[in-house]
Amino acid sequence: MAFSLTRYPIIQAPMAGGATTPELVAAVSNAGGLGSLAGALLPPDRLREAIRQIRQLTDQPFNVNLFVLEPVGVEPGVLEAALDRLEPIRAELGLPPAAAPQKFSEDFGAQLEVLLEEKPPVVSFHFDIVPAQVVERLHKAGCKVIGTATNVAEARAWEEAGADYICAQGSEAGGHRGTFMGPFEQSMTGTLALVPQVADAVKVPVIAAGGIMDGRGIAAALLLGASAVQMGTAFLACPESGAHPLYKQALLEAKGDPTVVTRTFSGRPARGLRNAFIEWMRPYEAQVPPYPIQNALTSEIRQAATKAGRTEYMSLWAGQAVSLCRSLPAAMLVETLMQETQTALWSQCE
Repeated sequence: MAFSLTRYPIIQAPMAGGATTPELVAAVSNAGGLGSLAGALLPPDRLREAIRQIRQLTDQPFNVNLFVLEPVGVEPGVLEAALDRLEPIRAELGLPPAAAPQKFSEDFGAQLEVLLEEKPPVVSFHFDIVPAQVVERLHKAGCKVIGTATNVAEARAWEEAGADYICAQGSEAGGHRGTFMGPFEQSMTGTLALVPQVADAVKVPVIAAGGIMDGRGIAAALLLGASAVQMGTAFLACPESGAHPLYKQALLEAKGDPTVVTRTFSGRPARGLRNAFIEWMRPYEAQVPPYPIQNALTSEIRQAATKAGRTEYMSLWAGQAVSLCRSLPAAMLVETLMQETQTALWSQCE
């Protein structure tokens, strides 16, 4: 099935933490792809402001992504132990002893209401599935809906809920796993194996995500049944990206596959560059409280590390093909990717 949202079948992935600036989102959309704003960590007022900033920079379709979260609580003893484990790192960064955060995450319901009011052309969801009634409300607001799936069962569930597109997230993908049915370890299928299975299982267009960094990967995904691809790591080193300069440098200098899937930063499995924080916390991996609790507890550490340029304590999310990362303006990268894709596809006809 053809990808009808944009001129090119390229989606810049939403990457929470500040990388997906309005400038990056608009640059990708203006170049013919689909730029995506990571809205999950933004309070409602900032989410609204960012959407309006994007609209000032482009009249093309763009996407806004949210994490589907329910309110959570944590036992005092578990919280105290989690804070204690982080104290040595806080001390090294010059942070005072931690206190329990006032909130663990933004209000998903309030964020959703912003989207229903602002009506971005596309809305995507990660971490869980929303009810069919929510999808219907978004459709009535004029929004297309993308649901993330890491296995066939999740893809079918999203199709039943009314999603317009299914994003099939392979195990190679950087950042957080989107698994919501079963243990994540059972949903670590590679992109090239997952995409054709999902494409055969659902009738809506499929978006391939995970380990795609150039036109060869795009061509392979299209040949396997995807209508489009979603690429995150590939856009992180763009000048429009809000990623820290040392984060970008680490991506560009990466060799082979220096990534690991870890729960230590956020409490939810996520793939990133291996560093000192991950190694320090490795013995406690099974004891880390779930997302968004651990994510809130490490927030000050990540912010202080970013401010100090201490990459060993930053969450450097990246996919397994990170060694193919390059630094190009977003528009130039989109055009380059399409040229490479056309070359790869034509080579199959010779």
